[in-house]
Amino acid sequence: MTFEEASSRWWTEIGQHHKNVETTLHVLAWLNDAVGPKTDLAKIDDAKIAAVVARRRGEHIKGDDKRPLVSAATVNRTCTQPLREIMLRARNVWKVKTADFDFGQHMLRERQERVREASTAEEEAILAELSPGYAEAVLFAFLTGCRRMEILGLRWPHVDFFGRQFTVFGKGDKRRTIPMSDAIYDLLWSQKDHHPDVVFTYVARRTLKKRGLVRGKRYPLTEDGLKTAARRAIAATGIEDFHFHDMRHTAATRVLRKSNLRVAQRLLGHADIQTTTKYAHALDDDIRAALEATSSPAHETRGKDKKADG
Repeated sequence: MTFEEASSRWWTEIGQHHKNVETTLHVLAWLNDAVGPKTDLAKIDDAKIAAVVARRRGEHIKGDDKRPLVSAATVNRTCTQPLREIMLRARNVWKVKTADFDFGQHMLRERQERVREASTAEEEAILAELSPGYAEAVLFAFLTGCRRMEILGLRWPHVDFFGRQFTVFGKGDKRRTIPMSDAIYDLLWSQKDHHPDVVFTYVARRTLKKRGLVRGKRYPLTEDGLKTAARRAIAATGIEDFHFHDMRHTAATRVLRKSNLRVAQRLLGHADIQTTTKYAHALDDDIRAALEATSSPAHETRGKDKKADG
């Protein structure tokens, strides 16, 4: 079986059912070019896999030489992992003869994601810069910790006002149901009459016939539209080192302060609680403040005595 045949069959059985099919198609096209469409699976050994990974690792973000090289996480997600899925399905499910390989040695070590929490003032400043539709989507991100694509993909059939919960589909199309707080309930309720299917929409400011837009009418938010609106709003406030994904970090850190790691894990949809522990260090200041508050009078007196002796 050639790689082209294997990737095509994998697409039919698995890939076409992904939430972001365009991304999956792009990944498959890249892999076919890098591996070689006519390459027999029996020839895709560790040396071949290493070469493919090295090629992806040497590429720049969006193919722009002026931008940085893609991250280790991007290489793993768009190259090594999908290639592994195809090869393992061919060997284990289709019973096709393949070369011996060990994908564990090809996965790159990913840099630990930093945690940047927005202050209440920063959140309010960002929201104040956003137009209707975009502001509600960003507020939803701050309240729920949902990813951008989860927000854009939220549909009314997945919103249960009676049960006070909603369902999103995250990475790998994993289904996650999240309870509504009063704030989330009110926010979603305010959007219910704007569109029959999509939850978050925006009002077209002008008529654009080529895009089928009519001024004053509402249309579903797009990924580029939400990304651009958030970036411009953040820039307008002068807030530094803050990105859309940090809204997820903000929600997680706030929830962790009021509960525990298990609750934060469920909110974010992490399969492994170890992934959630990166937020634990955000509580260092809280712990420090608590320790200061519980310092004994004897410690304070001793400290003053030492200063006097000096």
